[in-house]
Amino acid sequence: MNQYWSRRIREAVPYTPGEQPKNRKFIKLNTNECPYPPSPRAAEAIRGAAGGGLRLYPDPECLDLRTAIACREGLDVSQVFCGNGSDEILAFAFQAFFDPDREVVFPSITYSFYPVYANFFGLKYREVPMNPNFSVPDDLLCGENGGVVLANPNAPTGIAVGLGVVERVLAANPNVVVIVDEAYIDFGADSAIGLIGRYPNLLVVQTSSKSRALAGLRVGWAMGSPGLIDGLRCVRDSINSYTVDRLAQAGAAAAVRDEDYFQAIRRRVIKTREKAEEALKEIGFTVIPSQTNFLFCSHPGRSGKALLDGLRERGILVRWWNRPDIRDWLRISIGTDEEMDALIQALCEMVS
Repeated sequence: MNQYWSRRIREAVPYTPGEQPKNRKFIKLNTNECPYPPSPRAAEAIRGAAGGGLRLYPDPECLDLRTAIACREGLDVSQVFCGNGSDEILAFAFQAFFDPDREVVFPSITYSFYPVYANFFGLKYREVPMNPNFSVPDDLLCGENGGVVLANPNAPTGIAVGLGVVERVLAANPNVVVIVDEAYIDFGADSAIGLIGRYPNLLVVQTSSKSRALAGLRVGWAMGSPGLIDGLRCVRDSINSYTVDRLAQAGAAAAVRDEDYFQAIRRRVIKTREKAEEALKEIGFTVIPSQTNFLFCSHPGRSGKALLDGLRERGILVRWWNRPDIRDWLRISIGTDEEMDALIQALCEMVS
């Protein structure tokens, strides 16, 4: 610990991202990246933007990208905000909409960045315990709080709630912001975007990292009432007005507009996920039905850590958390058919 650190930094427990190995070639099924390349139109747009214009600052309002998103989702541009990945937008939202003297609530098993944000920004929070089947007890998200964060579908479980549940939470919390984190929405769940017009307290956050294969570009967006978008803009412009660079804006806008490619990749990942789920069940795994680009699974005869280590020895990376409630579970990103076949073969060797 450095003596010059502020007290807040000394007390911070940062988020731990999935391993990005550099000294060995692995089959990477640990960070929910898309196994396929991004739209060729995105790559072409990035090359086109990589010219003399790089000497100039990018558009701080990301107008072309916001226009592309608004047109696709049937929104006004004033209802869209873009940032440097959905993680940055979530961090902005925690600062913009939650007060230190009121509890933010979110499920106890969910995206592990939420408690990191809350602690870092000095916010009180309450983690709602999950049902035994890992579903979210939505009644515990209703009322008596200072804001709600709901990942839908949830991570790392892969379980989604229906729009009826989302609307119930919104209606029960009319005076606070409800953030619906839809990082994995494109792999089988219903988006809450259609509820924005009826609920001014709804903020929907999405990313280009998963279904549009642009994790390396770091682009995310939020959608909500103009008042919420203005709040995010206020936080951004109090820190750094130019958060999304010129190349990222160009590539993401092209990817959003390439609907045919998006749909093809999305369907391909879903098909592979369904095939992998059945294969895992055949060799004795319990697999939670997923509406994401990953699977959450366990085996009665092997601990999660043993499976993690055994797969790593065989050149395959998956995600594991050392916490009692999910210690025997793995989160496995969906790779190509060939990568998933290699995973199943390795697990067969380990559990037979």
